[in-house]
Amino acid sequence: MEFIPSKLKVVQVLQEVAKCTNCGNEGSENPKDHFQKAAVPTSVLPHSIATASLVAQVMYQKFAMGIPFNRQENDWYRIGLVLPRSNMANWTIRCSEEWLAPIYNRIHEELLKCEVLHMDETRIQCNKEEGKQASSDSFMWVMRSAACEEIKAAFFHYSRSRSGDVAKQLLQGFHGYLTTDAYSAYEKAENIKRNLCWAHCRRYFIESIPLDNKGKEISGSKGAEGREFINLLFKLEDEIKELSYDEKKEKRQEASRAILDAFWSWVEETSAISTTNENLTKALNYAKNQKKYLETFLEDGRLPISNNLCEANIKPYAVARRAWLFADTPKGATANAILYTLVESAKANILDVYEYLKYILEAMPNTDFKNHPELLDKYLPWSKDLPEECRLNHKHKKCFKK
Repeated sequence: MEFIPSKLKVVQVLQEVAKCTNCGNEGSENPKDHFQKAAVPTSVLPHSIATASLVAQVMYQKFAMGIPFNRQENDWYRIGLVLPRSNMANWTIRCSEEWLAPIYNRIHEELLKCEVLHMDETRIQCNKEEGKQASSDSFMWVMRSAACEEIKAAFFHYSRSRSGDVAKQLLQGFHGYLTTDAYSAYEKAENIKRNLCWAHCRRYFIESIPLDNKGKEISGSKGAEGREFINLLFKLEDEIKELSYDEKKEKRQEASRAILDAFWSWVEETSAISTTNENLTKALNYAKNQKKYLETFLEDGRLPISNNLCEANIKPYAVARRAWLFADTPKGATANAILYTLVESAKANILDVYEYLKYILEAMPNTDFKNHPELLDKYLPWSKDLPEECRLNHKHKKCFKK
């Protein structure tokens, strides 16, 4: 297997202009000269060196590979192009606003039609947010379709606050089950049924397990007992994952119900025992306070028992954030949300992220989506109208065939 390094080339686009030989002449029906220009594709960013392939590569490197613009700047220079990080940031913002935002908004609209969603939020630092210190936290809210849904998509939304009003706004029009942690902001959302994450509950019990001086767990602790009850729930879920949703519900009503009854009994008994372990007290109180929503998964076989699917979409963002550190402006933070939405949704649909972004940036400038918004559907990451080049499976088959 041989690696062929990437290279750059300059493309000149020439537009032919023809003049009518009859118009403008004496005796002609048209006394004025008439010029006809040949049609040319609309550029993604007119009056710049940017092409769809170049901008898509800049976006792919940062939002899929986690390489910030300052590192990209050095690599572009290495292969012969002087491309300042300020240009890359400007291209990303402009293309997000002009071409990617309509698809981004459409993804949100389609997610609200689902019956089961995940949500979570994570921090982002925005330096020039009006009325806030540069070092203060803003937030990236993340919405993800559940595994049972036909569409596979993740939606990132930038907000300066973690207020419940943001959750209410994002979920307006959604009527279904929402899987989250126990954050109270989601209570403001209307017409939803909350389904809490057992992985979060288990985390509290893990944190309560005492460690010896070598960092190993001390056996026989109450925290370990609580963790084992929850592990049984996850073990059962693994055993029934191939069943239909109706069969899953039935199994949960029998087996999961028995585990839960034993767990709640243990929680009550353990809570009555005096303890100096503050983390254990915190874990027990969390479980008791959230009992109602922790049992929601028994109602429907489609419901997950954890929010891990959403957290899996947040992880690439959180890892990359260690490299690029912050967004300089709210526009940049919003562009981050748009790009992470398209990138993570493309991954969920097994697309080649670079080819998908390039295809959008080539097609959208030549699409009349403002007058015909229904045209946006063909660019959604789960669309069957996407070209084969956008699909990873297509590339793998082609490679192995050769």
